[in-house]
Formats: sequence, structure tokens, C-alpha cells
Amino acid sequence: MIPYQQLPFWKTAPLVRLLFPLAAGIILQWYIQFSFSYLAVWFCSFFAAFLLLYFLSPTGMYHVRRFQGLLLYLMLAGVGMLITWQNDSRQLATWYGKNYSDSTVLIVKVNEPLIEKARSYKADGIVVGMINGGQQQAATGKLLLYFSKDSAMPLLKYGQLMLIKKRLQPIKNSGNPGAFNYQRYAAFQQVYHQLFLQSRDWVATSEMQANWFRSFLYGSRQYVLGVLQENIGNQRQELGIAEALLIGYKEDLDKDLVQAYSNTGVVHIIAISGLHLGLIYAVLLWLFNRLPLIKKSRHVKVILLLSCLWLFSLLTGGAASVLRSAVMFSVIVIGKYYFRQASVYNSLAASALILLCYNPYYLWDVGFQLSYLAVLGIVALQQPLYRTVYIKSSWLRKIWQMLSVTIAAQVAAFPICIYYFHQFPNFFLFTNLLVIPLSTIILFGEILLVVVGAIDALAAKLGWLLTYMIDGMNRVILFFSSFDFSVWDNIYANMYSTWCLYGLVAFVCAWLIHKNVRHFKVALCCLLLLTIFYAHASIRLYEQRKIVIYNVSKNQAIDFVERDKHLFVGGEALKQEGLLQNFHLKPARISLQATKAASSLPSLQQQNVLWQFAGKKMVVLDSTVVLAAREQLLPVDILLLSHNTAISIKEALQAVKPAIVVFDASNNLWKIESWERECEELHLRCHSVARQGAFVLEVGRGEVKSEK
Repeated sequence: MIPYQQLPFWKTAPLVRLLFPLAAGIILQWYIQFSFSYLAVWFCSFFAAFLLLYFLSPTGMYHVRRFQGLLLYLMLAGVGMLITWQNDSRQLATWYGKNYSDSTVLIVKVNEPLIEKARSYKADGIVVGMINGGQQQAATGKLLLYFSKDSAMPLLKYGQLMLIKKRLQPIKNSGNPGAFNYQRYAAFQQVYHQLFLQSRDWVATSEMQANWFRSFLYGSRQYVLGVLQENIGNQRQELGIAEALLIGYKEDLDKDLVQAYSNTGVVHIIAISGLHLGLIYAVLLWLFNRLPLIKKSRHVKVILLLSCLWLFSLLTGGAASVLRSAVMFSVIVIGKYYFRQASVYNSLAASALILLCYNPYYLWDVGFQLSYLAVLGIVALQQPLYRTVYIKSSWLRKIWQMLSVTIAAQVAAFPICIYYFHQFPNFFLFTNLLVIPLSTIILFGEILLVVVGAIDALAAKLGWLLTYMIDGMNRVILFFSSFDFSVWDNIYANMYSTWCLYGLVAFVCAWLIHKNVRHFKVALCCLLLLTIFYAHASIRLYEQRKIVIYNVSKNQAIDFVERDKHLFVGGEALKQEGLLQNFHLKPARISLQATKAASSLPSLQQQNVLWQFAGKKMVVLDSTVVLAAREQLLPVDILLLSHNTAISIKEALQAVKPAIVVFDASNNLWKIESWERECEELHLRCHSVARQGAFVLEVGRGEVKSEK
């Protein structure tokens, strides 16, 4: 018999092999959108073929044995497609979007306590019915609700029904190059529309449809937040970190502080993840193994462990990374106490299968991807890395063990971090070494604070101590973040470069562990592909010249891009480094590889309202411009109307002859609509940035396109 440790990987972790066809089916269904009838035929056909194999004679089974696994994989792909179809709320006959009209009155349940924003209140809404022509009918679906701030808002509670009559607004992307795909993100949450409501747009009813368990969770969360807000100082930074660290509540976080945590590679501290659940699991296990009435009964121990872990996971909001950890620890606990120890890879695959069957859209969740990759890195690389250095001192050995865990997780996760965030924290080793032990103490201190919250004197002293510790942790992070070289920023990457980088990392690690020359050769091939990719990107960059008119609400925002440089024209708020520029402009400049700011460009000249860039002409008309008629019209490539200029299209055409008219996002929507009607009457091409997304003119090629 082959020893267990010598079995091939795919024998010790069979669920890993089942995970890939399920994920493939999920991806196929999302991008191709097969009908239910097609999916039913797919699944039933391969399921029937799989069952028929067992009715063959032994000789027949021997000849077709290699097709048995293929049929199983195709059947699992069908399961993935069916699950994805079933989780798409638009496929339901009762989805509100199928029978909605402008005269429809929606019956909506407030599905969470209202969250206060700077200028509004936000909440998720569940459509439970709709009224068309005086007749009520059942309906389902989710909405994103924003309420104006007025005195009526505190009256709305979780579970309360309300009547809404206002035109639904589809959730759209900004359309800026490289921008976050918010429309797809919302679709994965089954949210396709949003409503911005004034007091006149809705009426609260006295009817409640609250789920008792969700009410308990929201009540518990509110109690925890109340204890923290009462005892963790008056400084927003300390309170925001305390709330995020304990239960993942991020509404009070300081944005600049979050950026500092991200730059130093410790943002996972304030994003509830497997680290938090692992710490709580370890403490609970230690505690239950010492309590006389619990340690003797494995059934009681398992029930208490799972109950505490899942209660904490749901209390934090049930993020994908937390659910992944909760499911994985559940599999580990059940396997430990009821079955023989299984492969860690098998446990990971089991948790992923369970989560994807529950919600297939977790496959695109960044937290889901990062958490699994980090755990895979720790499982595969930590021990080989730890054994490369022998340290006699027990304390130094523990420090090296912690560092090896951090390095292993970072090696596995950094390619996808670069893909999503385009940066690499250079100080991650130092900051994790300092912050993880301190944040662990703070986490358990906060749990103790919640337990003793009713004892005012003790809670106040513990709160003061925690405030002091959080402030010290923030100071450490801000100190490391203050260095210019704390983060390697503006790294260009796309899907192809990320796959090449993962191939390089995987085969280099395999070569170092197994000393197999073939792994080294494959790693060299991946490095060659990565080099070719970046060389091709550099050649394209050399020829790059573009005019980009961004979609930034209430703002004029234009970039003239030449090679790796950009010159910005627009509002003062966007010229300053800050949240607004980082959110709207920085991703676009990284995707265009034009991250260097320039005060002038060789190909760009300006004369009053006329801009000339590499042979292309653009006239910018705003509210300050008075345009005089010309006998000889000036031909221009772009006529840009901005800041609600009073000039009509007909008046503008008395001076210029544009190839296209562009309306930027600084204009009011009603103004844009009137201009669009004029352009339609004049048979003139036009582009609304606010509605169609950013406008991009590729100067070198003379192409015009909008980003979606």
C-alpha cells in the first residue's frame, strides 16, 4: 500500500478537481447567459450518460473508463451554470423589472438599519410587491436606496414597508478608462437599480416584515457599536479602526488612514478576514479544552465552536473572506472531531465549493480571491521557507515563523494585488511584524470591553487603554507610510501580465522546493512572456497621444496624454492629490500608463478657447465664454460644452464646424438633453459624458470612442 504522504496531490485532495469544472460553469453562464432549457438539457444529458456507464459490462466499462471523469466534469459544469442562472434574480418571473413602468408604485422593505452618509442616508431595499393600475401584485428584487436628510429619516427601521413612486435609475459605470466596474459589482449583489429619494417620493407604512434573527444581529451590532463609541475616545481615527477591527464596520473610517494602512501592507487588519476568525478559533479551542463541563463532550465542543464562529461571522456582515474562513473552520472542526484528518487543500476546496454553491458570484469577489490565495501560499510555502533558516533562539524562531507566514501569504497574493490595486507595499514585513501582535491584543481587548460594557468604571478604563493602543498602532502605520518609498505605486498590469506573473511565481517556488529543472525552464518561459508583454506595452506607449474627457460629476476634467505623460485641465478640486483624483483619474492614468504629470507638452498649444494637440483641434465653451460669429467657420474635431454654457448649438455652429459635440459631466442633465435634441435636429454627432461615459480621442489614429 502506498504511504499517505506519497500519494499524488490529486488523490489526497479530490475536491480540488471538482472545483475547477464548477467554476468553469459559473464563468460560462455569466458571460454567455444560456437559457434554462439549454442548461436543463446539458445537465440531464451528461447526467444520464454518466449513469448509463454503470449499466455496461465490465469489458465495456474498461474501454470507456477514461470518459467517466470527463462526463462528471461536464455534469459539474452544468451544475455551476444552473446555480448561476438560479442566483440571477432577473430570471425570476416575479422580478420587479419585468412589469415596471413609470406609473408603478413599489412596495419596498427596508432591509437594514439606515447608514448615515455625508449628504444622505443609505440602505438596501427589498421589493416585496408593486401596484400597477390600482392592482397589487407580488414582486421580488433588490434596490439601493438613498434618502435625503430630513426629520422623517429616524422613523425608518429595519423591516419597515414603504411605498415608493419614482422613476428607477439603472446603476451605471462612470465609463472612465480603468475605472472600477461598479455596475458588475452591484449586479453580483443582484442590485440593478437605485433611487435617490426626497420626502415627497415615499410614504412609510406601519407594517413590518422583520426577520427575528437579522433583527438580533442588527441589534447586537448596534450594541457593540454603542459600547465602542462610548468608550473609545472622541477621535474618529481611533473609533473607526476599533469598529472595523472588531466587527468590520467601515462607515467611520478615515479615508487617509485607510490609504496609509494599504500603503504599508496591513489593510487586512481592518478588513475582517481569516486572521480574525483564526485568532478567535484558537482562543475558543484553548478555552473549551479547559472547561470541565465542555472538554469531555466532543459534541458540545463542536456545537459551541461552530456557533461562536458563525455568530461572529454573521455579526460582521458576512463578507466573502469571513464566510470562507467560517466554512473552512467548520470543515476542519467537523473533520477533526468526527473523521480522520484530511488534506488542507481538500478542506479549502470543500469550503470553496460550499460557498460557490451558495453564491456563485463570490468567484469575482476580491476578498474571496485574496483570502484563498493567501491561505494557499501559507499552506504551500510557509514550512519550506521556515525550514531554510535554522535559529537557535526560541524568541527569534517565533519571529521568523511569523515573518515566514507573512512572506508566504504575500508571495501568493501580490500578483493579484498588483492587478487590482497597482501597488506593492515595500514595508509589509516590518509593519506586519509590529502590527499583527498589537492588533491581536486590541481585538481581544475589544471583545473584553463588550463583555464588561455594562460596568461603566471598568469599561471606561479599558476603553482608555484601547484608545491609547490604537493611537500607537496608527502612529506606527503613519510613520512608515510617510516615506516616499513606502509603496511602489502606479504599477501597470492586466489579466495577461497577471497570469504570466503567477506562472513565474508558481514555477520558481516549485523549482526552489523540488529542485526540478523542468520547473525552472517553465519559469523562464513565463518570464519571457512577461518581458514580451511589457515590451509590447512600451512600444504602444511610445506612439500614444490621446484626449480624454472624464466623467466626474459636476466637474470639468480633461487629460491630454502623450506617451507616459499627462497634462490636466479642469477643476481645482481635481488638480490636488486627494480622494476625488485618486478615485476618478488615477486608475485611468495607470491603465493608459500616463502617470507622469506635465506642465506642458510639445504637441499641445492653447489660444483662448482653442486647444491644438498633435494636429487635432478642440474648442472648449463654458459659462464664461462669449462666442462671436465668424464668416469663415473654424473646422474643429471636438466642440466641448461645459459648466452649463448659455450658448446653444445653433449659435456655436455660427463660429465653428465640429466633427462631434461633447457635453462633459459639469453640465446639468436637463441642459444636456436640450443640446442633444438640437444635435439630432441638425444631424450632428454628439456624446454625453455623463450618460455614455468618458470620451477618448486617439489623436494618432483619429479614432473616437467612449469607454464603457
